[in-house]
Amino acid sequence: MLLPDDLIKTVHGFFNRIPYNQLLGIEIDEIRPDCVAMSIRMRPDLIGNYTQGILHGGAISSLIDVCGGAMAMIGAFERHAHLSLQERMVRLSKLGTIDLRVDYLRPGRGEQFVCTSVPLRSGNKVGVVRSELHADDGNLIAVGTGTYLCG
Repeated sequence: MLLPDDLIKTVHGFFNRIPYNQLLGIEIDEIRPDCVAMSIRMRPDLIGNYTQGILHGGAISSLIDVCGGAMAMIGAFERHAHLSLQERMVRLSKLGTIDLRVDYLRPGRGEQFVCTSVPLRSGNKVGVVRSELHADDGNLIAVGTGTYLCG
C-alpha cells in the first residue's frame, strides 16, 4: 500500500527542517503506512566507546526516536484525514515525544545501522510506536517504544 504524495512530502519536510537529523546523518530509507525505516552510517564522531569503537547510545536513541516520530506522524496524518490539509499540518507541527524507552541489547558495532518502526497504537492525541535497530550484520542492537503527542 502506498502513501499519498502529500504525506510523503510532509514527513520529508518535517525531517529535513530538523538540523539534528542532518548532524547525525540520518537518512530516510522507506516510508510506508505500516513501517518507517531510517539509517545512519558509523562515523568517528558518533563513537561512544573509543576503546571498542561502538556507536554512542545517544545516537542510537536519537535514531529510534526520529524514526518512531515519523511513524507516529503517518498514523496521525491518517487519523486526521477528515480535517483540511492546513489543519492537519497545524496539528502535526505539535508532534513531540512524550516518552521513550530504549533497551540496549548489544554494542553498536558496524558500518551502517537501520531502524525500523511500526505502529502499536494510533489514537486521536497519542501514538505508540515500536522500533528496532539492527547493525549491518543483522544483529539486533536496540529496541525502543516511543509514545508521541500527535493531536
